[in-house]
Amino acid sequence: MIGKGKSISHTGASMAYGWNQEKNAEIVYSQHLAGDDPKEVTEEFKIIQEQNERTKNNTLSFVLSPTVEDGRMLSKKQLKELTGKFITEMKLKERQAIAFVHKDKQHTHIHLYVNRIGFDGRAYKDNFIGKRSQHAAERVAMDMGLTTVREVQLEKLNEQKRVRAVIRQTHEKVMAEMKPRDFDSYIGYMKKNRVKVIPSINKQKKLQGFRFEYKGHNLKGSEVHRSMSGGKLAIQIANNSERGIQLQKANSIQLSGKAIDLGANLAASIAKRALKMVIKRALDQGIGM
Repeated sequence: MIGKGKSISHTGASMAYGWNQEKNAEIVYSQHLAGDDPKEVTEEFKIIQEQNERTKNNTLSFVLSPTVEDGRMLSKKQLKELTGKFITEMKLKERQAIAFVHKDKQHTHIHLYVNRIGFDGRAYKDNFIGKRSQHAAERVAMDMGLTTVREVQLEKLNEQKRVRAVIRQTHEKVMAEMKPRDFDSYIGYMKKNRVKVIPSINKQKKLQGFRFEYKGHNLKGSEVHRSMSGGKLAIQIANNSERGIQLQKANSIQLSGKAIDLGANLAASIAKRALKMVIKRALDQGIGM
């Protein structure tokens, strides 16, 4: 579960969003309040907030987001329990609060609004509120047996490792079996193996490398493996041709039928490899011996 929090001044507008019926909003928690609509609750907040006119951001706004899987299983009673535990963790039990659940886009999440001004007129300290919210959400998730943000991050990391491995294996297979002689053929062979290769164009509109897309993941070549950076990929492709990758005027190449200028590093890698191949051919032919 992910928890986010901040201090806001636009209480009425936020409350109205939380109570948005188009998002199937439903009240799941309320304390120290009697109002039946956003306007009435906002007015109740204001009565207390008038005791502390120096505090401008006088409402605390939180969003509690269980994972999609957890959200599907949580009942209204459990959502109320979750919200109550979070409020307790944040030490907000003695303040006005109201929470709504949204179930739009199949993603259950809670919007919680708490009066930052207490009944004694003092403002709740909101320093590091975002980080504190996340830590509180983690503790609540662990207490209720829900997936924590760390577990989500670990799963994403493991999934990315699997994706990187598949892309690299596909790259090595294409290089070993198909031996592409230019970028276009390499891109085509990778596509046939369900990996999309996307030219990476910088702000100067020059090709500086490639990104690899597979099953919703989009990674730079160097993120997949250091051997798949733009320059090293160019060298591998150049090795498959006796003449190497042919540069056109002004350090450009043909890519998808268009002349594309190369970034300095990529152009240098191709030029350096081409020079080595010229020298090798000369030595093989006995020139300069």
